[in-house]
Amino acid sequence: IMNGLCKFVLFNILTCYGQTVHGSVIIHGEKAPNNSMLYMVSVQNFWGHVCGGFLVSEDYVVTAAHCNEGKPDRVLLGTQNLRRQNIMTMKIESMCKFPTYKSVGLGDDLMLLKLSGKAPLNNGLKTIPLPSPEMNLTENQICSVAGWGKTETNPFGNVDDLRVVNVSLLNSQLCRAIWGDNFPSKVICAGGYGTNKGFCQGDSGGPLVCNGIAAGVVSFNKYANCNYPDVPNVYTDVSKYIEWIDKIMKAKKCVS
Repeated sequence: IMNGLCKFVLFNILTCYGQTVHGSVIIHGEKAPNNSMLYMVSVQNFWGHVCGGFLVSEDYVVTAAHCNEGKPDRVLLGTQNLRRQNIMTMKIESMCKFPTYKSVGLGDDLMLLKLSGKAPLNNGLKTIPLPSPEMNLTENQICSVAGWGKTETNPFGNVDDLRVVNVSLLNSQLCRAIWGDNFPSKVICAGGYGTNKGFCQGDSGGPLVCNGIAAGVVSFNKYANCNYPDVPNVYTDVSKYIEWIDKIMKAKKCVS
């Protein structure tokens, strides 16, 4: 049921707020192997899953800035199944959106969540490394993206298990040409074009993992075309924001 406010924004992207931030699942992926991706978190509000995210330190999670519209207040950690009993839950103490973020599709779609305590890093919970500012990705490189979700077309189609799919990186000039004018900079394109694999609404905030590093954050695709994507999926390029991320994690508060 769509309870949130939906707006068309740039590039015919439809972003749905509130409960409707979560939508379809990873497209043509598979259930994540047990005890893998132990950095993944489910960013949640009162109603449940809003977005994905990933643990980068014992008290910070990276996600997408547009996930703020779902008014999340907690994260679930250390699980691949969101209906498992006794899942570790931590409150969100503060949310730091990148200062120049305006709306999805315009770029800078990145947010840090400060947790209310320190997550116990152990065999069931790990952080994922961030890239260096000089990260070097190559065209057609194979990376992966993971997430949880719920299909809008089938209200009983909840997916509680984390799902993952491999996607290949696209040439940035080609991606810009396909999307057209006003395409944001500081993004990575992977999947969703020339393939039936990619992400969909509900996977926002999750990491694009390349060589074991969180290279990107799920940002946007062309809405209503998740089953048969015809434009590349777009991720925020984490390497372009490392200085800002480091500042926040050191200061333990939002900084410009």
